[in-house]
Amino acid sequence: MKQYNEIKRKYPDACLLFRVGDFYETFGEDAIRTAKILGIVLTKRGNGSETETALAGFPHHSLNTYLPKLVKAGLRVAICDQLEDPKMTKTIVKRGVTELVTPGVSMNDEVLQATSNNFLASIYFGKKQLGVSFLDVSTGEFLTAQGTAEYIDKLLQNFSPSEILVAKIHKNQFKENFADDHHVFYLEDWVYKQDYAFESLTKHFQTNTLKGFGVDDLPDGIIASGAILYYLSETQHNKLQHISNLQRIAEDAYVWMDRFTIRNLELYHSYNPNAVTLLQVIDKTISPMGGRLLKRWLALPLKNTSAIQERHQVVGYLKDTPGVLSEMQMQIKKISDLERLISKIAAGKVSPREVIYLKDSLDAILPIKELAEKSSNTSVKQIGTQLDDCALLREKIKTTLNPEAPVSIAKGNAIATGVHAELDELRMISHSGKEFLEGIETRESERTGISSLKISFNNVFGYYIEVRNTHKDKVPAEWIRKQTLVNAERYITEELKEYEAKILGAEEKIQALESALFESLVQWMASYIKSVQRNAQLIAQLDCLASFAQLAIDHKYVCPQLVEGFALDIKNGRHPVIERQLPIGTPYVANDVFLDREQQQIIMITGPNMSGKSAILRQTALIVLLAQIGSFVPADSVRMSLVDKIFTRVGASDNISMGESTFMVEMNETASILNNLSERSLVLLDEIGRGTSTYDGISIAWAIAEFLHEHPAKPKTLFATHYHELNEMSEFLPRIKNYNVAVKELKDNVVFIRKLVQGGSAHSFGIHVAKMAGVPQWVVSKAQQVLKKLEKNHSENAFVDVKALKEADMQMSFFNLDDPLLEEIKAEILSLDLNELTPIEALMKLNEIKRLLTKK
Repeated sequence: MKQYNEIKRKYPDACLLFRVGDFYETFGEDAIRTAKILGIVLTKRGNGSETETALAGFPHHSLNTYLPKLVKAGLRVAICDQLEDPKMTKTIVKRGVTELVTPGVSMNDEVLQATSNNFLASIYFGKKQLGVSFLDVSTGEFLTAQGTAEYIDKLLQNFSPSEILVAKIHKNQFKENFADDHHVFYLEDWVYKQDYAFESLTKHFQTNTLKGFGVDDLPDGIIASGAILYYLSETQHNKLQHISNLQRIAEDAYVWMDRFTIRNLELYHSYNPNAVTLLQVIDKTISPMGGRLLKRWLALPLKNTSAIQERHQVVGYLKDTPGVLSEMQMQIKKISDLERLISKIAAGKVSPREVIYLKDSLDAILPIKELAEKSSNTSVKQIGTQLDDCALLREKIKTTLNPEAPVSIAKGNAIATGVHAELDELRMISHSGKEFLEGIETRESERTGISSLKISFNNVFGYYIEVRNTHKDKVPAEWIRKQTLVNAERYITEELKEYEAKILGAEEKIQALESALFESLVQWMASYIKSVQRNAQLIAQLDCLASFAQLAIDHKYVCPQLVEGFALDIKNGRHPVIERQLPIGTPYVANDVFLDREQQQIIMITGPNMSGKSAILRQTALIVLLAQIGSFVPADSVRMSLVDKIFTRVGASDNISMGESTFMVEMNETASILNNLSERSLVLLDEIGRGTSTYDGISIAWAIAEFLHEHPAKPKTLFATHYHELNEMSEFLPRIKNYNVAVKELKDNVVFIRKLVQGGSAHSFGIHVAKMAGVPQWVVSKAQQVLKKLEKNHSENAFVDVKALKEADMQMSFFNLDDPLLEEIKAEILSLDLNELTPIEALMKLNEIKRLLTKK
């Protein structure tokens, strides 16, 4: 316990898994937390004594089962192993922490998700800006940026780090600026110093400067990056050869979407647990690397026309050559997670079987390289040329390891025959032992005439000869008796002892030799880290582009045409997610949208609830977004100029825990849009002003629409609203055009046609929607009466006389509801002659009425 306490003192904020024999034990507070998270038994050590302490443990071979649960619960876990063989020491076994696993730093496959990065983030609060850095230690991706708190918040949304590092001194600033649902670890303030960070990074990359990475002008980003490297050394991650590059997240290279837009468009998360996100709909990637890259592309849509068109051309080529596409997809399927495999090699945590997976994956790249090099598309051809066949690496693995290599080197038989002469000889001794012993058995049996003589093995005596009592007198004098049984005697001989030493020594030597040979193979393979990482990136790109091609084939997407100027012209656009959720055979009602800065800058969309206003807004943003990540789009045709910012204000979301009402949240989001407009912005506003009173709401919505119209940037805007009064704006603001989502009114119902047509809408049909939702008939009828009264008053007088409304004959009789069943019952009751009715008949009549009602 003294040894435990000393180690625990070094890692006070981690849960210490302390190796004792075949178990990992936890004590005290750690034990209580561990038992609760893992659902294992909590016991006590030193029960009743002064040193009594809580204890919970599990077998060491179950580490991979239990460790992920602890890390996913947000714990930092220090794994403390025995550093020497207990047989070799007379005193207490030396122990030490071999790895500190935290939510953001893990190489464990059970903790990681194949198609998601596991980022560790670090944030530095500079004088004017914030620096941020992201590192996925399992793939070696290392990124940095700096900017405003809003920009950093958007990046946190995009990269979803599992853990964030912040200096203790900035604890309050972090809480003020960012949501509190992150795992945050606070470091000492001195870690966030410029000189220290610069020195850490240049020492790691073995350079004198950071200019080669293009980050030397990001001082705050460099400080954040240096803190990450410090944290890795603190968590015992010292083999970091696979982190060979620090990339800049260039803010000006990607479309700006604020955090509200990322959330509103449900790109990869949704508030509704059953909702389908855009990522789920478009992700047809096959490899883990492709899955991760697609998320990055979706988070960072391009603003460079030629780069976007290059992606479109590859997608078009793959779509038009289905043979090449299916062949590539078949090969990509055979490729394991190259990035994570090579990272394990760098960290020295790879198993023999994983090395075989690496070889098989590199083998699967050869046909892809061949196919790509023959391609008529220059970009695909280039990928083919850049793919490295790693011939020497594949050959070395093939000749060194058995194809059926085990999961652990300790299981033996990992190294192939013919690699090492001594190893082969030792294996021969170990394997031919049985035949050798059978030879001795036969020889001695013949020599002594003991027919039932038997050679066996146990842990106490090793190899021995067993002779039944009936043949005891035939035993030669040189045999040494070791044990007497009821009906037999056991003996050993010099020859057996020699052989035993040889055979048991062979087992140990085999294990030591295999481990040494495997270790040297892993070290040699480290020289291929960059080549394999490059291959992984190229395969990821191909996988994403093949995914886009498959999407276009499966769902009839078309190639968007990028043009100069500022126009956006979508013909028969569809919502990529909604169209996939419709029942089979139900066609999606497609819509045209045209926006430019000259004639039709703002489209004012009115129409009832549930008619599809929000769907039209969202689909416009998603079509632009898909086009700029390089995908084809769900429409008949799209001609569009580049968009550099997408802003959305959709739906209401209270932030009550922070003391902000729906309306306050709405105004915060709207302010963020109005203060950041550019001439290439696309703005989508849905139901602005509905969180306050009607007249307030109309005034705010009007003022915002006018502001957007008069703004020098003239941003393209879709404005969905309930307020029909806004339709009047088009009369004196020339670039505002009125549209409405068509509905068909039947006698007492309404059918949504979901088609966008020119002209304003006069009703909102809210009462019809209430009826469709199953609101009681009484409420619906009352609402209709109040509406008629209000409309009458409103046409005569700008202000509604609420008192007159109350005094009017609004009392509803039970029978003036327009329900045919109630009318029928009314007629039935009125036609009864109560003087002639017997009590039994009255009960039967009542029962009949009840049955009519329950049937309804």
